[in-house]
Amino acid sequence: MTDSNNKHLLEEEAKAFASSGRINYYDIVIDHGKGAVITDADGNDYIDLLASASSTNTGHAHPKVVKAIQDQAAKLIQYTPAYFANTQEARLAPRLAKLAPMSGPVEVSWGLSGSDANDAIIKFARAYTGRQYLVAFTGAYHGSTYGSMSLSSISMNMSRKMAPLLPGVVKVPFPSPWEREPDESEEHFVDRFFREFMRPFETYLPAEETAVILMEAIQGDGGICKTPPAFMKKVYDFAKAHGILFAVDEINQGMGRTGKWWSIQNFDGIEPDLMSVGKSLASGLPLSAVVGRKEIMESLGAPAHLFTTAGNPVTTAAANATLDVFEEEHLLERSAKLGQKAKAFFEAEKEKFDFIGDVRMYGLDGGIDIIDPATGQGDTNATVKLMYRIFELGAIIISLRGNILRFQPPLVITEAQLDQAFTMIDQAFSELAAGKLTLPAKAAEMGW
Repeated sequence: MTDSNNKHLLEEEAKAFASSGRINYYDIVIDHGKGAVITDADGNDYIDLLASASSTNTGHAHPKVVKAIQDQAAKLIQYTPAYFANTQEARLAPRLAKLAPMSGPVEVSWGLSGSDANDAIIKFARAYTGRQYLVAFTGAYHGSTYGSMSLSSISMNMSRKMAPLLPGVVKVPFPSPWEREPDESEEHFVDRFFREFMRPFETYLPAEETAVILMEAIQGDGGICKTPPAFMKKVYDFAKAHGILFAVDEINQGMGRTGKWWSIQNFDGIEPDLMSVGKSLASGLPLSAVVGRKEIMESLGAPAHLFTTAGNPVTTAAANATLDVFEEEHLLERSAKLGQKAKAFFEAEKEKFDFIGDVRMYGLDGGIDIIDPATGQGDTNATVKLMYRIFELGAIIISLRGNILRFQPPLVITEAQLDQAFTMIDQAFSELAAGKLTLPAKAAEMGW
């Protein structure tokens, strides 16, 4: 890279910024954005296929959200909801409760990030049930606070050097698609993984002492992969039969990402007891919520789960505007429609290129496996070559699990921008197939 604002700013930042705070991909400094386009400090534009880790589903600097933030900031930036309600927060709470995929009275409690929303699930589940054990799945990312980190299983760096983690957490295998044996039927695959799910309960984990089962209905950082519906139903029925709360993490996959408000709505007959929300709730501003059945949410009293700045006037104003944008611009329908377009594109590319394995697309929410055609195994080097070439061509895309391209553009992306991105991706695929791509200099440092 030639001398540039990007380079200068990164060099200065490196003197003061801890390496634990960033997963490395590209040496850029983002300066501004509009819709589905971001611009770096050197003035280079990129089509954003990441949406800031699915936290800007309404796009960058949406005018309605910007105006709501500006108008509210001119009135009142902060007064802690820990002591007094504010007009924006008081309006948002019932709106969010009404959207919850739960019957009966529902309540919310505010936080600052998805991580603390999952901590809240731990608190409320233990308080309501009087039980200690928590069950989560391998491949899950639930956050970086101690509680949410203890529930996660996505990176060794989330546990290395930090033990002991929260006690009472039991991890069970997630039925990821690449765990399915060749020629294995869906029924056999589901039964096999449900036996693994049951193994702790049959050997050392008392069901009657288990408070909650927490899962991502569609794993995000685990590879954008949907839980097999039959497996989900078995786990859900087991929880209900034993008085165990069933909770879903909707931080990455919620807020319209899959073409529905919540990813759990892609499953019939499943109604969570608790749900964590964050990221795009306030179009990327620091606001999260735990949403749950009223009787569960009333099992704790203040100050068991409150924060000085959580639910403050500016972030809740942004969230109210975000919900308005979703309704007025029909972003759920847009995600579903453009998701079908994206699915058709990637499935057509799969027919052209033998290094594309499984293609998973749920609304504008996709995971595309890059494999070694000779072995069928994931090919991390090829994935790094592809994503870096796509970046060079003018789009931001990253990888998951080393060999999965993560496709999560803002839901406001135009069809023209989507087509432009597809042209870049097809060019990168074609160049890889022709042996024209090489690893970037910092390949070993890139990715999770």
